Amino acid sequence: MSNPVIQLPWSGLLLPILLLPACFWLALVAMRRMATSLESLTDGQLPGAESLTVSSPLHTWDPRGKIVGILSFALCTVSLNQPVLVLLALTTALLLIAVGRLPWSRPARRLLAMNGFLAMFLIVMPLTAVIRPDDTLIVFGSLDSWPVNLRGLLLALLILGKAWTVALLMEPLLATAPLSTTLEGLSHLGAPRRVGELLLLTHRYIHVFFAELTRLRNGMEARAFQPGLRVGSLRDYGNFVGMLLVRSFERTHRVYDAMRARGYRGSMPNRLALTFRPADVVKTALLLGLGLALLLADRLPGGLI
Repeated sequence: MSNPVIQLPWSGLLLPILLLPACFWLALVAMRRMATSLESLTDGQLPGAESLTVSSPLHTWDPRGKIVGILSFALCTVSLNQPVLVLLALTTALLLIAVGRLPWSRPARRLLAMNGFLAMFLIVMPLTAVIRPDDTLIVFGSLDSWPVNLRGLLLALLILGKAWTVALLMEPLLATAPLSTTLEGLSHLGAPRRVGELLLLTHRYIHVFFAELTRLRNGMEARAFQPGLRVGSLRDYGNFVGMLLVRSFERTHRVYDAMRARGYRGSMPNRLALTFRPADVVKTALLLGLGLALLLADRLPGGLI
């Protein structure tokens, strides 16, 4: 029994041919804008701090319940196999961002940066998926030897929807409370405190070191540095990396001395007192219940529809 075939003209190839370079270009634009936003930060300022000035049900959610609810929903989402349910999970993630009154620019840049990689699934998987007897094939023009498997295309879209959902869920998880509060909630759930402290210091000082890198680069440009593969340029690159390492090493010593002066004796002082209120129980139960409901609907015999 032959597979059903959908015959399309050659012009139908224009969309996939233009899709991949367009996604790569958008990804480069998004990453360039992320770098520009980091360069615009002053020393001591962290990205995304403006989202902490608003108030919403997500901002008042206990971090322990927020971590359990959002991460459990993300795990349920990646286990789904039906496109309709993945679309519902993606809609839920968008609703969480809207309820949290978070700016849409940051998740949009994150999705654009991801699409440069995810677009490859839309090109590769329809062409490489194993053809089963009940698969529908799409043939462009006379390319009978290169059929597009519609099941492979749907599988690629499924992966894309899951990746988008998980990426969007990280925004309400991390942008509705200070990172120190979120990591404190993680330690209350049983994670090692030292891991949380390392993550907090890494998040804080990676932006400080990036600002140091920007100052060094601006200094080189002010001295008429011309990038290239010449011997002189390579020597300047080496001096640049060496100076960045030296300054970063000196900065770490100053940071450690400052922490010791403020009472650091191997662990961060002044643990936060977290209170789990009835409203936090309701929020956690709603999101966890929705994730389990989607997972249950996905496992029903015959599917959801």
